[in-house]
Amino acid sequence: MKLSNNQICKQIAEAESLPTLLLEAIDYLRLLYQEQSLSELQLQKRLAEIYREYGRAALQIPQGSHTYWQTEEELIYGAKVAWRNSTRCIGRIFWETLNVRDLRHLTTAEEIFDAIVDHLYQATNGGNIRSTISIFAPVAPGQPGIHIWNSQLIRYAGYRQPHGSIVGDPEQAEFTELCQHLGWKGQGTPFDVLPLVIQMPGEKPQWFELPKEAVMEVPIAHPDYEWFAELGLKWHALPAVSNWRLEIGGISYSCAPFSGWYMSTEIAARNFGDEQRYNLLPVVAQRMGLNTRSKLSLWKDQALIELNRAILYSFIACGVKIVDHHTASAQFMQHWQREADAGRIVPADWGRIVPPMSASTMQVFHQEMQDVCLKPNFFQQPVPWKRESSNRPSIPSVFGDSQPKQCPFR
Repeated sequence: MKLSNNQICKQIAEAESLPTLLLEAIDYLRLLYQEQSLSELQLQKRLAEIYREYGRAALQIPQGSHTYWQTEEELIYGAKVAWRNSTRCIGRIFWETLNVRDLRHLTTAEEIFDAIVDHLYQATNGGNIRSTISIFAPVAPGQPGIHIWNSQLIRYAGYRQPHGSIVGDPEQAEFTELCQHLGWKGQGTPFDVLPLVIQMPGEKPQWFELPKEAVMEVPIAHPDYEWFAELGLKWHALPAVSNWRLEIGGISYSCAPFSGWYMSTEIAARNFGDEQRYNLLPVVAQRMGLNTRSKLSLWKDQALIELNRAILYSFIACGVKIVDHHTASAQFMQHWQREADAGRIVPADWGRIVPPMSASTMQVFHQEMQDVCLKPNFFQQPVPWKRESSNRPSIPSVFGDSQPKQCPFR
């Protein structure tokens, strides 16, 4: 007997033990249809379609392996809401403008690589950066998904030296060795762009060299100190996280690289300033003639300010979009008010939202926050080369099992 849409929806509403996937789908569809002001009749019709699709799959494939296919509208809005729900991102005021690329039809590593190169061009946009996400095929239940091994699409290599130092980015030293193990050879400079490593389900990882033209870089200079340019610093224009899992309505997308634009402190205070990264504060302080022998001189603070000035000056001079930490914080509070007006909370991790410099001068420092997980959202995945897999290279793990904690927007 064929059930009507109303009968199916009644079954869904009254079921006490529906599969988690369907429960997640129901929750998300209700959110989507409510926020898009779509009718209850349209919602019931769509839920009935999903229920039937799920039921047909249950008859054809093993228990626990069935799923449903999301419409493009469901995918696009879900990706935007996932950004809105991301607790570590300060730039969520722009969540509705996210450029969502539906690339679920691509089936080979080569096709995915070409699509990612297109992502770099589209998102960089000649310097007028657009927040962009590229979503590839979903993870089949019980099966491995597509994985990009890089933590970000663009990162600089870190080369271990015999005496223990590292040329380049120490954070990428292990991944650099892995790329070399796969056959890649860098130039050995502090700013060698790493290759992209892509692994398709059930296949060995493949590496691809990113075209130089697709990676916009900004040489770092300073508005007052001419010697700053002599340091030979540069940084890539586009931050693009690539190893997070996107989840929408119970469907997981293990390959969904997501890019925005930089906040200046991310480069100056963290990438350049952190001791475990490029550790440039002593170098800058020395060139400034500061007293680095005494903490009371606040030499780190002074050097950090000038590093931030250099980053902002250089990006603006090159026509590349960037935001300072004061503006970003003000925008976050604007977002907070907009969400309150819409009757929604802003889930936020205070330690990730508050900028790493001049914190108490901004309103976000004084704002109480709720670090709760709402869905759709982005989730960290295990480090790919540390998964239990016969396809992983036999390379020693030198950094343990900790995973990078970063904002998906950046």
